[in-house]
Amino acid sequence: MTAAQEFEVAIDLDGPHHDGSELYVLERPDELGGTATLRLRTPTGAADEVALRYLRDGDPCIVRAAVDEERDGETWWRVSFQPTNPSTRYRWLLAGGGSGYGSVDGLGAVPREVTGADDFVISPGAWPAWHREAVVYEIYPDRFATSGAARRPPDWAVPRRWDELPTGGRGSGQEWFGGDLAGIEQRLDHLERVGANAIYMTPFFPATSTHRYDATTFETVDPLLGGDEAFASLARSCERRGIRLIGDLTTNHVGYEHEWFLAAQADEQAVERGFFYFDESLPHGYEAWYGVPSLPKLDWRSDELRARMRRVIGRWLDAGLDGWRIDVANMTGRLGAIDLYHEVARLTRAAAAGKLLVAEHMHDFRSDLDGTGWHGVMNYSGFQRPTWWWLRSPAWEDDIFAAGTRAPLYSGAEMVAVMRLFRAGVPWECVANSWVLLDSHDSPRFRTVCGSRERQLLGVGLQFTTPGVPKIFMGDEFGMEGRWGEDARRPMPWASPPDDLTADYRALATLRRSSAALTRGGIRYVHVSDDTVAYVREARDESVLCVASRTAERLPLPYHSLEPLYESALFNVWRIE
Repeated sequence: MTAAQEFEVAIDLDGPHHDGSELYVLERPDELGGTATLRLRTPTGAADEVALRYLRDGDPCIVRAAVDEERDGETWWRVSFQPTNPSTRYRWLLAGGGSGYGSVDGLGAVPREVTGADDFVISPGAWPAWHREAVVYEIYPDRFATSGAARRPPDWAVPRRWDELPTGGRGSGQEWFGGDLAGIEQRLDHLERVGANAIYMTPFFPATSTHRYDATTFETVDPLLGGDEAFASLARSCERRGIRLIGDLTTNHVGYEHEWFLAAQADEQAVERGFFYFDESLPHGYEAWYGVPSLPKLDWRSDELRARMRRVIGRWLDAGLDGWRIDVANMTGRLGAIDLYHEVARLTRAAAAGKLLVAEHMHDFRSDLDGTGWHGVMNYSGFQRPTWWWLRSPAWEDDIFAAGTRAPLYSGAEMVAVMRLFRAGVPWECVANSWVLLDSHDSPRFRTVCGSRERQLLGVGLQFTTPGVPKIFMGDEFGMEGRWGEDARRPMPWASPPDDLTADYRALATLRRSSAALTRGGIRYVHVSDDTVAYVREARDESVLCVASRTAERLPLPYHSLEPLYESALFNVWRIE
């Protein structure tokens, strides 16, 4: 039996299933001590007894499940319990039914004892309700659109024409193309044509670069972008149109010309001295992100830093933001033996007072995402990379270890295995509030990776129908290319898009936002082979079938009545009637 066949058996519709969606979590407590009511779905006769094993204060507790209903050859088991910890891990235990003893965790049914790493997780608390139905559009302000307002560039800036490409060299972060917030406001009609209803903007604070991750203050909007008035005008326009606005905050570092760092350097007795890790044994005399001297790292042991960051977070949410993307979240509060990561994440969530928090995280985020801090992450590991490696063009050469090692070419089974792995071990609400992305300002463009219009639309189909919130990078809808992060930050080609896929993006965005199954449903895989993956998204009142095939393979489907919802050469969606 091949690896693909072995995995296909493990995900067959005939096996037991549970996930954190509304079909399986009937009650989710808003606070500790509330009741959680969960269900497990099994083929009738697959088990004689079912129990729930959950952790309370680190110790396992067992609750026997009762049969809730039996229909269509399936048995639904039901159990209730009261989570008393902020993040509670659980799995199902099955006995009898000819299968002996087994467990069901986030990876599926396993006929043996398992570790807790892939357990389901439930975390009581509130989540931004609007975000589940969002389609997020990422904007890099300097390269999206310009209002044409005359502005004098600062000394650090290297002015460039809009029709030029970024050089991609060391000084590329200083290349100034002149995009501004008024330009974004003038193009809101385009975002609505794409189907987006939320904007994520990379930083808008004054800085010494056009990427602005080296802020000089958190108190104002960069005058190069139009200043505070332009931000207020954009926020008002977005609110009138029902478009959410998400900012970008660096909690790990600031710029070396930030007012806090300048005060700390000027006076060793200044309170700001405690905001940073000064150490004369270091090359620059202070700790910096990846040793880059322009990005001094913040020391979250300082109570005054915490107070100021709470005020910064709240001040811009009050000014019109609906949430924050947190830059370099995985490194925040961590240095050597110091690890304040979860403490900082919880502090930030409290300061955000119910607004959205999505963390940048490019590798295994599961131990960092327990439901008590960030609402979700940018899902590079659990979606972008497995999708790339299933759909990448053979001509695309990605040196993944900077040591001459080519990226792999996945089978469908390998892609699905990775996606399932990164949905396991974290609260379902965190999965549902994570951004499903194909590219960003920090990565090559997906169109370059996959190499064709058909494969791009196949990837976009997966993106809009996978659990999570789809995030588009500006220009994806124009088929823009880019071989690395800075090359991907090309100005928008408004005058001559290389390939206009706007209608397809809009169709998928409209479908997703109108479908309960796609915004709130769980996921079960129907078929997985090297070239084709089929899955069902299921909510209480709707089920949809999605089939993705990199070879246009046609499957015999186990459903008699299907209503077409979206059709393209390699990706199709039907409502199951």
